[in-house]
Parts: sequence; C-alpha cells; structure tokens
Amino acid sequence: MKKILLASAALIVLTGAASAADLAARPYTKAPVAMASVYNWTGFYLGIVGGGAWEAASGDPKMKGGFVGGTAGYNWQTGNVVFGIEADGAWADVNASAAGVVIVPGLGAIPTSVSSKTDAMGTVRGRIGYAVNNVLFYGTGGYAWIDNKITATLGAASISDSKFHSGWTVGAGIEAFFAPQWSVKGEYLYRSLAGETYFGAIPTGTINFHTVQVGVNYHFNGPVVAKY
Repeated sequence: MKKILLASAALIVLTGAASAADLAARPYTKAPVAMASVYNWTGFYLGIVGGGAWEAASGDPKMKGGFVGGTAGYNWQTGNVVFGIEADGAWADVNASAAGVVIVPGLGAIPTSVSSKTDAMGTVRGRIGYAVNNVLFYGTGGYAWIDNKITATLGAASISDSKFHSGWTVGAGIEAFFAPQWSVKGEYLYRSLAGETYFGAIPTGTINFHTVQVGVNYHFNGPVVAKY
C-alpha cells in the first residue's frame, strides 16, 4: 500500500513540474488594442440639398417657398481645421403675388395682379470650420444668384420678364458623418441679391432671402481611417 501511495505522489509531482515547465516555455502575447475611427475630411464630395426660403422684407407680400437641388465640393483638412469650397444649384418655387382692380372708364373694374417668382437659385462659397472627429462646425460665404420672373396681368392679358440677379451670401452650418462615406448637414444662409430693371423700365430693389437647408453628401475618399 505504501508503494502505491509513493508512486502516486511521485506521478503528481512529475505532472505538476511538466505543466509548470510548459507554461514557462510559452511566450507572452499582448492583448490587441481596440481600433478607434478617425475621420479625415479631405476629399471631393457630391450631394443633394433642399430647404425653405423667405424674403427678408418689412412689408407684405413677401416671397417664400421651397427649393431642392445638388451640391459639389472639396475639403482640405490640416489638424482640426477644415477649409473647403462648395457650389450648389437648386430648382425653386419661391413666390409672392398681389391682386387688385383697375377702374377703366367705359369698362369698369378690371382685375389686375403682379407676381414675382424665383424658380432657380444657387451659390459658390468658401467654407472654414473646426472638426471634432466626425462632426464639423463651419462658417461659409461667397457668391449667390437667383433666376427671377415678374408677371403682370390686366384682365385676360399678361406679360412676363425674367432676370438673373447676382449678389452675396453668408451663413453657418454643422455637418456630421453617419456612415463611412456619408454625411448629413444643416445650414443657414442669408442671401442678398442686387436689383434689376424689368420690362425695360421698372427697377427693383435689393432682394434679400433667409434660407434654411439640409443636405446629404457622399464623400469619395472614404474618410474613416483605422487608428491603433
């Protein structure tokens, strides 16, 4: 019996020693560090944009309505600072009208109306902002334009004239990546357009618009970079 106990004890000791030697021989492997995503804003992008516009005027009627269109731009990033240039163009339905009557001797009261409608608008702007990883806060400003038409109606007769107005714009916005190559933005712009002369004789004053717009952009450079 003693011989069996001694043999068992010796076997346990030898097994433990072998296990310890095996553990000592295994190399230590450091656990992998989790990856973090760093967003690089540099690159070319295309997108869609839409929103609402209303005339910044003291009297009524005021032009107001909506627009939808496309955007193209390019960003350069250095550190947390992002510089960019962006152009957009949109179909619009921003309008106002006024109606009344004209008393014509022998004919009585004839209905009359005048309407103004902006059916296209756009900008070419610079952008400068501060990026906090996937979120960009920015200011923007540059050139603005609209295509506007005035229509005057007297009874069954009407005449129209369209003019291209140029001016400037300034505003601010926020943009954020929600997927590796997709971002969404919200933006406010104040647009001031110089007056034009319609029908060769009727000048208009400056046309000023407040606009609020949202957009979705696709970034071709794939801005997500893995960082260890």
